[in-house]
Amino acid sequence: MDLQLKNKIAFVSGSTAGIGFAIAQSLLQEGTEVIINGRTQDGVGKAVEELKALVAGAKVSGIPADFSKADDVKHLIDQLPDIDILINNAGIFEPKAFEDIPDEDWFRFFEVNVLSGVRLSRHFLPKMLKKNWGRIIFISSESAVFIPDEMIHYGMTKTAQLAISRGLAELTQGTEVTVNAILPGPTKSKGVGGFIEDLAKSGNVSTDKVEEDFFKNMRPTSLLQRFATVDEVAHTVTYYVSPLASATNGASIRVEGGLIRSIL
Repeated sequence: MDLQLKNKIAFVSGSTAGIGFAIAQSLLQEGTEVIINGRTQDGVGKAVEELKALVAGAKVSGIPADFSKADDVKHLIDQLPDIDILINNAGIFEPKAFEDIPDEDWFRFFEVNVLSGVRLSRHFLPKMLKKNWGRIIFISSESAVFIPDEMIHYGMTKTAQLAISRGLAELTQGTEVTVNAILPGPTKSKGVGGFIEDLAKSGNVSTDKVEEDFFKNMRPTSLLQRFATVDEVAHTVTYYVSPLASATNGASIRVEGGLIRSIL
């Protein structure tokens, strides 16, 4: 299927690894020009070279920026060209007991996970509306609905992303611009994979056993009963930023393995 993404320009925040990297690769495979992002120039440079090796003829470049720093974001925006597709993927997470989360962590999580997408969308949405075409995606999480008690501050930011994406979609009425949120479930990104391996070593069990126990005890409602791959999430994102998905707007699209027990 031709997703009609050739000659489009996309920016993917937080894309030197994990879901963001997979989204960048998937878009490049469709002929999209992609600008990636990470916190350091070295990390961005390595990811650019890796993507070029993975996708023949890839038009990919990168700009470093730390989304916990407003000045970095402003500098990033100043360097970006007009884009057709904005993927707000940058984010942080950290399991921590509620009573141990200080005010500083609440502000830091909101700054990185929420304001990153707000600042980029505030700049690019008017431009998309003016040319009457564009796609904005917020990479939220099943944690936006199924709030994890082990990291409530993270869940709060993911819920906020749903409100923002729906609100921005209201501003696109009657245009060819769409704004949607994607809700991945537990996904075996590089960070999660390392976490699973550490748990396996400390418990002297296999990684398969750790994964089985996680879904039995932590996420028992999952229908998939395994971690999703980053590619499964990326392929969903790639479709929804394509012209073929023009009738989907203001939606919260699940890629969470059936974990959320509701029909809406």
